[in-house]
Amino acid sequence: MTPSTRTDTEDTAFTAARPRLFAIAYRMLGTRADAEDVLQDAWMRWHQTDQSALQSAEAWLVTVVTRLSIDRLRAAKAERETYVGWWLPEPLVEVESNAPTPESAVELAGDLSMALLWVLERLSPEERAAFLMRQVFDQDYAEIAALLGKSEAACRQMVHRASDRVQQDRPRFDVSDDAHRDLLERFAEASRSGQRDAIRALLADDAHLVGDGGGKVPSFTRIIQDAEQITKIYCELVRAMGNIRYQHARVNGAPGLLRYVDDKLESAQSFVIENGRIVAIYVVRNPDKLAHITA
Repeated sequence: MTPSTRTDTEDTAFTAARPRLFAIAYRMLGTRADAEDVLQDAWMRWHQTDQSALQSAEAWLVTVVTRLSIDRLRAAKAERETYVGWWLPEPLVEVESNAPTPESAVELAGDLSMALLWVLERLSPEERAAFLMRQVFDQDYAEIAALLGKSEAACRQMVHRASDRVQQDRPRFDVSDDAHRDLLERFAEASRSGQRDAIRALLADDAHLVGDGGGKVPSFTRIIQDAEQITKIYCELVRAMGNIRYQHARVNGAPGLLRYVDDKLESAQSFVIENGRIVAIYVVRNPDKLAHITA
C-alpha cells in the first residue's frame, strides 16, 4: 500500500466514524468546541498509530475519544467552578427551515436533551462515560470495562449509580413532537405579546427556569423555581426590549425556541413538558454558545 493510499484509507475510516465520535464527545463535554478539539486530538493519534494491528478501527477510535473526553472533562469541571452563574451545555440547534445533514442526524440521535446533559453534570467523568456508553450507545459491560480500564462489576455499579441520579430528574412522561411543538407555539405567541394569564396557564406550578449568560450578558445566578416569577420575567422582557420574535427550532433533538431581540439572536431555549405543561426551561444566553447558530 502506497503512502497516499494508506492516507486515503485512514481518512475514510475516520470520516465514517466521525459522527459517532462527535456524538460521544459532545455528550461527554457539552460544548461543540471541546468536542471538536477532542476529535482533532484523536485524529492526530489515529495517524500516529499502526492501524494494521487494530482489530476494529471504530472501536479504537471510540476508546480514544472517550478517554480524551474524560481527561478534558476533569479539567473543564475545575474551570466551571469559577463560571459566572449556572453553566448550561452549548445547544445543538437545527433550524426547522433547514434540512438536517446525515452527520447532524447522527449527532442528534438518542437522548441529548438539555435536561439530561444538565443532570449529567452532577456525575463524575467516568460515571458519565459509563452511563452514556451503556444507556445511549448501547455498549455491553465487557466493552465498557475495556474502554475504562475497570472490571465489569465496577462498571455495572457506576451505571447503576448514575442511572439512579438521572432518573430522579428526567421527565416522567414522553411527549410527542407534535404536542411539544403545539405547546411551544402557544407559549411563544403569549410570550411575544406579554399575555400574562396565557403564559402562566402553560407553566406547571413547580416549573423552574435555569439561565446561562456566562458573565457576558445579564442572566440569573440562581434557579428560578416559581411559576409566577417566570411569568413575570417573560412579561417584563416584552416591556423592556419591545421588538421580540421567536423562531421554532430543534434544540438538542427536541422542539425548542430561538428568541430574537431587534432581529439579533438573544437566546436558545429548551423545554421539558409533562402533563401538558412546561416544567422546566433552560435558557442559553451566553453569546459564545450561540455563535454557531445560523437561521
